[in-house]
Amino acid sequence: MWNKSKDETPARRPQTEAGPNIPAAAPPPPYIAQRPSPPPAAPAPPPPPVARQAAIIGSSMTIKGEISTREELLVDGEVEGSLESHSLLTVGSNGKVRANIRAREVVIFGSVNGNVEVVEKIAIREQGSLVGDIKAAGISIDDGAYFKGSIDIIRPEPKAAIRQMKNEAHPAA
Repeated sequence: MWNKSKDETPARRPQTEAGPNIPAAAPPPPYIAQRPSPPPAAPAPPPPPVARQAAIIGSSMTIKGEISTREELLVDGEVEGSLESHSLLTVGSNGKVRANIRAREVVIFGSVNGNVEVVEKIAIREQGSLVGDIKAAGISIDDGAYFKGSIDIIRPEPKAAIRQMKNEAHPAA
């Protein structure tokens, strides 16, 4: 160790020899398979669509008055007065509405007592009930739903009229 020259160090045995307790190494394969190079990085997937904004009137809430919104509205509590939505208005299974409704689209799972005016479509689902008049472009009433009133089917507004309404609602500054 100390002061020994290279000639005095014991010679190492070749790696292919195995001692009594050391297993012999497996011989290398006749050829070495090369890993394929990774594919070029794929473009990042588009970001998930932005979740729609929705307002919720919870099952423990009671509101009396006028409600107006541009976002989707879920009514699962009690509302008395008037409801207006420029989007989808859903009356949940616990929802009780005693109001006139104006909306782009309405889906009823609970109960509504009042007139409903819809730009596109109204759907009264199973267990849902509506007592009042309907004015809509389209209507769907499921088996098991209750409806008492009149229906006035209107033609949907032409696209130009809808754009004009949006421009009036959002005047340029």
